[in-house]
Amino acid sequence: MVDLTAEMAQLWASLGPATSNQARVIQFVAARTGEGTSTVAREFARYAAARAQRPVWLVESELLPGVQHQAIADNPRAFGALGRPAAASPDGSSFFTLQPPAFGPDGRPWPAARYLLAYPVAHPLGGPGLWVTRFRSEVLRQGQAPQLISNGDYWAALRRHAELVIVDSPSADRSNAAGVLAPFMDFSVLVLATDHGGATATGELKSALIQAGGRCAGLVLNRAPPEPTTVKRAPRR
Repeated sequence: MVDLTAEMAQLWASLGPATSNQARVIQFVAARTGEGTSTVAREFARYAAARAQRPVWLVESELLPGVQHQAIADNPRAFGALGRPAAASPDGSSFFTLQPPAFGPDGRPWPAARYLLAYPVAHPLGGPGLWVTRFRSEVLRQGQAPQLISNGDYWAALRRHAELVIVDSPSADRSNAAGVLAPFMDFSVLVLATDHGGATATGELKSALIQAGGRCAGLVLNRAPPEPTTVKRAPRR
């Protein structure tokens, strides 16, 4: 396992101290599949949770298949044990919708927020802790699929309950999620594997995110290998 502590420390220092009581929301994304975005986002969440004064949230915008919850659950020595789940939305808002919608016994649409859970992670070093989300794919009905929405309500609500929100987004070569979310992030961090040589694609992604209304904070060079095969449904991205 490659130690990314130095890279995470540099990124943490570059953020500077928080200037308000509301969380900063940071999106991690790569131009191409295989750069290791999920690894970097998860490692940064672990690093930040040991240093933040308030909770840190790790939110996956790629709801299916979802890898972060399982990866953390499989490594309690590094991250801590998972606690009992709670609702991942403070006020019932959501950053996605379900199509076609499901309807409850009262005939009303089942709120999308109910499909997302958040698990507290008891950090071995103590502190306010880390929360990681999990999409409840097991309750999807046949033909249903989540779709991101261009709306900042969820992120605004979550800011009031955390110091830092880390968003793990799928690579731009297979999803436009990063562009949809970019306007609602404080900034995006681009991830590039040191052995992939994708500087041109990364530059194009940066331009696209800025054009979508986002801000890019910098680049993390990922030296970590692909996710281990023991992690369920966790292809490196």
